[in-house]
Amino acid sequence: MKHVLVTAPFPAPLMDKIRSVSTQIEVEQMTLVDGRWPEDKTTSAEIYYAINGVPRPEQAPNLYWVQTHWAGIDSLINTPIWDTDIAITSASGIHAPNMAQYAITQMLAWAHRVPRWFKTQRKGSWPTKRWKKFLPEELRGKTLGIVGYGSIGREIARLAKAFGMTILVSKRDARHVKDKGFSLPGTGDPEGALPDRIYPGEALRSMLADCDYVVLTLPLTRQTRHLFDETVFKEMKPTAFLINVGRGSLINEKDLIKALKKGWIAGAGLDVFETEPLPESSPLWSMDNVILTPHISGFTPFYDERATDLFAANLRRYLAGEPLLNLVNRERGY
Repeated sequence: MKHVLVTAPFPAPLMDKIRSVSTQIEVEQMTLVDGRWPEDKTTSAEIYYAINGVPRPEQAPNLYWVQTHWAGIDSLINTPIWDTDIAITSASGIHAPNMAQYAITQMLAWAHRVPRWFKTQRKGSWPTKRWKKFLPEELRGKTLGIVGYGSIGREIARLAKAFGMTILVSKRDARHVKDKGFSLPGTGDPEGALPDRIYPGEALRSMLADCDYVVLTLPLTRQTRHLFDETVFKEMKPTAFLINVGRGSLINEKDLIKALKKGWIAGAGLDVFETEPLPESSPLWSMDNVILTPHISGFTPFYDERATDLFAANLRRYLAGEPLLNLVNRERGY
């Protein structure tokens, strides 16, 4: 009998879904106070579904595999479990539909001057020269650069193609284009067939020079921290709009503010920041060429349902001795 421990507050129907995977598993649900693993708590679990706190190796001597509730696993990198051979899998793929729609929303909001809509509405008066003030751009014919081509990037590409956009992609390994991670049926680009061109990471700046819109979907690693800095912004089109749904520290925020003020790029749509919550003193709050949201692009009413679908699929694979979906590569950091 395999002992499975779940610390996510899943309701009974979702716990029943996990339990129904096999008669070979015994599923325990536990609540962590403040999301932290108790100092005096040990577990005999072989499989652990973690929403936040993770035990130290000596507190879980039988632990073989940790499934995380989130796509990003950078919070685990500095924990003792990272230096073990315990398998870690992420929730990558369950966020793709809502995050891709968020990215498209940012593009449409910028192209159609949506912030000006609300500004005019609050004034309560019909604007003069409205055709000039609200003249939109069309996404059709524009070039979209996607930096990181995982499940989110692939779903963005699928939606953007329907708008008639040219799709450029920057990918760490441009030779292997198929998606081997978890994806929801009917979403994304499993075969890697949608991009018009795929660039290796070292050719990122060449790609950016052609892009009208750029979306960051990368994980945060030593290699990607502050990947977008002053030198990169100077390589972009002065009409480019940058969207970040990855991690805040992918961007050097001071350099971004400078780029927006000096016109190296036209604007930015930001859902993640180097410091969260974004400090009240940040100039980003008051910039007319920035659209801000408080790290909500990954939210969906279907999150837990999709998370348990993924976990159930991985449990079946684990019991059958098959490779796990979304297995984290510690060398790469994701």
